[in-house]
Amino acid sequence: MTITSREVTIRKVIGRKTVKDKVYTYTYYTLPLNLYIPKSVVEKYGMEFIVERDEERGTITIRPKKQIQP
Repeated sequence: MTITSREVTIRKVIGRKTVKDKVYTYTYYTLPLNLYIPKSVVEKYGMEFIVERDEERGTITIRPKKQIQP
């Protein structure tokens, strides 16, 4: 079983778009593999995550580095 794991930090990307002389700004969060992370997940768990790749199954698992206790 070949599972590789590493700690990653989410990047906050702020963009701009101009439509008919009006400028719109947007914010989104991504991981190094260009995986989109919803804002609500970032607000709940923070910016540190663990990415695990399973070579045999071909799956990627993303878990928060710190779990919030209920």
